[in-house]
Amino acid sequence: MPVDIYWRIHMEGDQPSLRRRVRSRGGFAPHGTAPGIRDGRDDGYTHADYMAEVARAAEESGFVGGLLPNFPHTDDPWAAAATLARETTSYRFMVAFQPGFLHPVQAARMTATLQRATGGRIVYNVISGGGGPAQLWWGDKVDHDDRYARTSEFLDVLKGVWQGGHTHHGRFYQVENAGLPAELAGQPFPEIFFSGSSPAAIDAAGRHADYYLSWLEPFDALAAKFDAVRAHSATPPRFAVRVDVLARETEEEAWEEIRQGWQARPRDDDSGGGSGGDSVGVRRSRSFLAESGDDPRTLEVAPNVWGGFSQLRDGPAFGLVGDYHQVAERLDQLLDLGVDAFILAGIPHLEEARRVGRHVLPLLKGRTS
Repeated sequence: MPVDIYWRIHMEGDQPSLRRRVRSRGGFAPHGTAPGIRDGRDDGYTHADYMAEVARAAEESGFVGGLLPNFPHTDDPWAAAATLARETTSYRFMVAFQPGFLHPVQAARMTATLQRATGGRIVYNVISGGGGPAQLWWGDKVDHDDRYARTSEFLDVLKGVWQGGHTHHGRFYQVENAGLPAELAGQPFPEIFFSGSSPAAIDAAGRHADYYLSWLEPFDALAAKFDAVRAHSATPPRFAVRVDVLARETEEEAWEEIRQGWQARPRDDDSGGGSGGDSVGVRRSRSFLAESGDDPRTLEVAPNVWGGFSQLRDGPAFGLVGDYHQVAERLDQLLDLGVDAFILAGIPHLEEARRVGRHVLPLLKGRTS
């Protein structure tokens, strides 16, 4: 079976490199490239134009689609998918969303509308939230395990509405004879990429996921997590991994980029994808790492598997660093572990989409096996 490889579309503004942790491309950052200034005037180039450039570059580089992440400081991914679909031809849009902030009947109608408009190019990244201040920003005070129970019930209702004539009386949702209008019925139901590392998340993923999505971790820990998901599912999902990639022509070039970023990093930063929350995935990620000090390679937990990315940009800690062949070999090793899809990313998103598409993807031996 061919491997689906997605490329992350920045939604929060893009850094010019890992050596400069400032969002100067797209997004809402002041004094960035969008809008640009020419002759003292706004040149009309918006952050949406930059996102469209990334989507087109990724599509042209061989990626099947892109993840549209969802944070308090980003554009809305549903609206962004509708905007960017017109800029591409076959590119799929993986919309990240928390079910707690949509009613499943409305989510079904929105999704079916986008499926009809895009020719079936919408994919779900279902997330249940990491707790803490970010969760309160949404007005959500539901505790950790109940968030996953709500997500599971949401998906039960949404799937029922998609089929039509659905009645549900549950803990979180009540619907009577709900279904899509005739004009929207029959659209393909999106594939579900389901995130979460806790027992409650794994249980819900076993019920609903087409793909269980994990951040990259040391490979043995990742394999153990996949085994846990299989054990909780009558029909095990496929597996996907979100992986940052820094690939260069030589290994020395790649690690030099890391060293320069490490020297320029903010020393008081505590990023890592969810500080102050109750995310089990964030705690797992940090548990694999020792103190780094001044040498970034102390965070290399296995050949080319590096755990310091969260110090150089927002997001998960682990990614791959090396030359093109080394990175491709590590991705092939993940395929051997049972990974069926990737969401790759790199900083800056535009140039790295082209680089990875040109130099790494063609080297994957397991891509079409």
